[in-house]
Amino acid sequence: MKKLTLRLAAFLSTMLVTASAFAQDETSSAGQTAAYLAAGLGLGIAAFGGALAQGRTAAAALEGIARNPNASDKLFTPMILGLALIESLVIYALVISFMLVGK
Repeated sequence: MKKLTLRLAAFLSTMLVTASAFAQDETSSAGQTAAYLAAGLGLGIAAFGGALAQGRTAAAALEGIARNPNASDKLFTPMILGLALIESLVIYALVISFMLVGK
């Protein structure tokens, strides 16, 4: 229950921070409001998912190294490659959110 509460708090705080980052002034139209909301939600979900994936990747790699210390050289490069690919997906979501806001 404690882990679920912590995950929910992290998710909601991420959503609140990204939503306030895309705050708008009073003169914008409803279409821009939807674009800002979509960009904030998409970026928040992408950041949350990316953080979970990176945590699981690092935990699995460290567990593998702990079980077999001789395999650390073989695990390090694929782990770094996996982390870079996960991060690139989050950056891709950032680019998409900028495109939504720019319309």
